[in-house]
Amino acid sequence: MKTVLEILSVLILIAGLIPIIKNDHWIFRVFDYPRFQKLFVCLIILVLWLFLGFSDFGKLDYILFIGVVMMAIFQMYQIYPFTIFSPKMVKDTGSGSDFPTISVMVINVYQYNKDYQKALKLIQREDPDILLLAETDLNWAKEMSEFKNSHPHFVEIPQENTYGMLFYSKLPILEYEVQHLIDQEIPSIEALVKLQSGDNVKIFAIHPTPPVPSENPTSTERDAEILLVGKKVKHYDKPTLVMGDLNDVGWSYTSELFLKISGLLDPRRGRGMFNTFHAKYFFLRWPLDHIFVSKHFTLDNLKIHHNIGSDHFPISAGFSLKPMNDNENFEAEEEEKEEADQKIANGK
Repeated sequence: MKTVLEILSVLILIAGLIPIIKNDHWIFRVFDYPRFQKLFVCLIILVLWLFLGFSDFGKLDYILFIGVVMMAIFQMYQIYPFTIFSPKMVKDTGSGSDFPTISVMVINVYQYNKDYQKALKLIQREDPDILLLAETDLNWAKEMSEFKNSHPHFVEIPQENTYGMLFYSKLPILEYEVQHLIDQEIPSIEALVKLQSGDNVKIFAIHPTPPVPSENPTSTERDAEILLVGKKVKHYDKPTLVMGDLNDVGWSYTSELFLKISGLLDPRRGRGMFNTFHAKYFFLRWPLDHIFVSKHFTLDNLKIHHNIGSDHFPISAGFSLKPMNDNENFEAEEEEKEEADQKIANGK
């Protein structure tokens, strides 16, 4: 029993420390994802150590026990911003307010999912102003075409490589551009929409590749695309949303660097993890789909919706345009700006 606990303790310490290493290879980056799971495993191991008792502890056992305690505290510290106990990064709009609003929904439909009706019913019920569907091929474009009636402004980029996008809007699209920021096979959308109030909002829709052996062995291109959008947002400095399946968790180093470079805010912070992946395995869930906003917005609501047959849960949010709020964003140090530039250069 003690030998098993020693092995488990060493493994969880390695799993907890690996993400600290700034290496883009997937072996290092994949350990960014299961932060809550690592905390849970730490607590289980500590309970088992206590159950075993201290009478039979050797020097190595004490070192491992203390190491797992410190790792559990470290994981709690990392998770804390994504709990209800942390200050909210995007303030609540509050009741009785009368500001311009925008509602958005992001769904990674999973290209090979044929249960179109589940997605249709969810979208019809929620009826967002802006709808982004990722992993959409020609079949999905055909099945979703009815939304052109309720959302007459749209950008459709169906693809067969799991990186297609469908962007539907009730709000007028004043201008848009389909971009290929890093890879010619991976599209993104930059659109300017007009609210009913007459205010303009810039929206970036992205879906970079994940750092997994079957897709991309490193996170270099993913990080570069995310940070490149962050620099675009910073230069724009007006009401902005960035949405999509970023294939990265909100607590990773890259995501935090993105918030610092862009000046955007994460509505999850101070509210919970709102996990969107993996829909089929409850013990392997983390937030991969995101809706980031500029400091001009406050939050009306944030929801994770039921499974539509995809490996992702849909996520939606409602925001109010309230320029005179007290949101506080991160600020990038000069060294972090240089690091972001280097990551972008490496990804091109």
